[in-house]
Parts: sequence; structure tokens; C-alpha cells
Amino acid sequence: MPNVSEQPSEAPGKPEDPVQAQLDNMTLNEKIGQMVIVGLDGTELQADARKMIETYKVGGFILYKPNITNANQTLTFLNQLKKANKPNPAALWLSTDQEGGRVSRMPEPYLKIPTAKDIGQKNSTAYATGIGQALGEEIKSVGFNLDFAPVMDINSNPNNPVIGDRSYGADADAVIKNGTAVLKGLQSEGIAAVIKHFPGHGDTSVDSHLELPVVNKSLKQLEAFELLPFQAAVKQGTDMVMVAHLLIPKIDPDYPASLSKQMITGLLRDKLGFDGVVITDDLTMGGIVKHYGIAEAAVRSIQAGSDIVLVGHDTDRETAVIEALRKAAGSGKLAEQEIDQHVYRILKLKQKYKLSDNAVSTVDVSAVNADVKKLLNP
Repeated sequence: MPNVSEQPSEAPGKPEDPVQAQLDNMTLNEKIGQMVIVGLDGTELQADARKMIETYKVGGFILYKPNITNANQTLTFLNQLKKANKPNPAALWLSTDQEGGRVSRMPEPYLKIPTAKDIGQKNSTAYATGIGQALGEEIKSVGFNLDFAPVMDINSNPNNPVIGDRSYGADADAVIKNGTAVLKGLQSEGIAAVIKHFPGHGDTSVDSHLELPVVNKSLKQLEAFELLPFQAAVKQGTDMVMVAHLLIPKIDPDYPASLSKQMITGLLRDKLGFDGVVITDDLTMGGIVKHYGIAEAAVRSIQAGSDIVLVGHDTDRETAVIEALRKAAGSGKLAEQEIDQHVYRILKLKQKYKLSDNAVSTVDVSAVNADVKKLLNP
């Protein structure tokens, strides 16, 4: 029997971390691009979007209703974006808001998905999971890989102008049961899911698209109600959390949740234990631009703990945000070590879903609709 001292003393080398390897090969400007998802004009690839890819190396795009006319046009558009992005080090997020009900981006003849309120009233986990699968199958068919859904807000204020039937119910249990099932259904179709609008937009009487809502609740009150669905979705393994433009003065009197270190790092990361990707709601909304310069807001949000800032409209604003992040990185206002932490999370999620810039060749809406029909009528 050999003497112990004769045994090899070195442990076998650790396998290489593929995410770290990808990150190590990126320039600072490429990393900063990953931290931004932008909107774009038109229904095909135009010069502004090409510049966002080639010059600014953005991490992804969001398409809204005006960008989508029919299935083949959407498929072609997303394929154009992917092709333009091929030289860049990471595949694009191609995202949309496909919740069902009134927030639906998929064009006819895709089958309409019921409202969250209707899903909550069915009160069936199997049905809600099927809804998530249906949402995922529809958007995947044209090449999307990221869905800003499900809504985890509790519809507790009947005067709320923005949530309403987008919520699964007026109590936490209904939202948890149905929202987490939809989340799982989406993920099972290979779509990254984004829960929103942290820490809860249900008890507001102002639409943050227009102005900054104020929620006069303590942390204890939020923990007993609004935060419960978010906590459950974090435990269920949500991929991304969208942070709302809500001012909660009892936690942070100075900044809305989307720009607040207390809310993002203190509450979402440290207290709720979320280590996935944090994204802001659209920074071009009135809740931000009526109170802050958008460039300053973007830098502050990253400093507060966001990984991605969403800039849904206006090329000038999108450019201002990216230039501001580059400047902040150059001056040391954003430390490269912190940037690396943000980008590591983003790349890790892109690798989890095996994102690629390969084209989707064809789309068969009738085949998708046949599947969706089965999922909606189990």
C-alpha cells in the first residue's frame, strides 16, 4: 500500500466556468451593452436598430404592438436582428409583453389568451400552467425568447388604473397559485419569464406610465401582503424580476423602487434572496422622465443593483443611456467588478436558455393554435 505522502497532492483542476469564459472575452463596451434592452421603430431592421447592435452592442430588444403586424413579418424582423447581431459575443434577448388579455402583442390569427383575472377565477393550477405554455408556444414560434410576464401584483385597489384584470386576483393566495403556475408553464417552453412589477403595483391610484405613484406602506405591511407573490416566485425560480417606478417613502423617501438601493439590493436581493437578473420597468415612462434625467436614472438604477435597464422608446434616449453608462464606467462611478457581476448574471441566464442568433425558418400559426386550443381546454 503506497505511503500517503506519495499520493498526488494537487486536486484535479476545476472544470472551466463557461459563463466566466464568455465574460472574460468581452470588452467593457460589450459588457455595458448587455445591461441594456431597447425598443425600436418600424416593422423591419432599420438604421437606428442596426446602430444599437453594431455600435452599442445592446443585449436585446423589446417589440411592442406597432412593431408586429403578422407572424411572417415578426419572424423575418427577429431573424434580421439576429443576423445583424451574429458578430457580437452574446445572442440577443428578443422580448415582448405577452400577458394575455388586453396586454397581448401576438397578431391575428393567433388565438387570444384569457386575462389573468379569468385565469384566477378558474383557480386551477393545471389550467394556469397550460396558459403559461400557450403564451410560451405563441411567442417562441416567431423567435422571441423573453416574456415580460406573469404579473404578480395583487389587485387590491379597485381604483387602480393600470393593473385591474392583469392580476390573478385580489388576494395573495390567488396570485401565488396562478402566477407561479404560469411562470412554470412559460419556462417549460424555453422562454425566460419576468415577474412584475416588484414590489407590487396593485395598491396604486396612479399609472406609472404617466406619473410616479406613491405607496404609503411600511416594510412590515409590504411583507404581509404585496411581497408575498414575489417571494413565492423567487422560491419557484423566476428568471428575472422587473422593478416598478413606485415611490415607497417609508423605505426610501428619495428614490422610486427602480432606482433604490434599499429596494433592489436591500429588499429583493438580501432579504428575499433573489440572485437572478433584475430589470427596470421602461425608463421612458412618466414616473421617471418627469422627475429625472433618463441618463442619470439609468446609472443610479445600476448602482442600486439592477442588472438591465429597459429603455423602450426613443433612440435619442436609448443612446443617452448607453453613453451615460459608458461614461460612468470610464470614470469609475460604476466599478468594472460590479459591471462584471451584473453581466455574469445576464450571460448565465442566456446560457441557461441556450440563446442563439440562429434564424427560425418558418412559422405555422395553425399548428400553434391547435396546441393552444388543447392547452386552453384540457
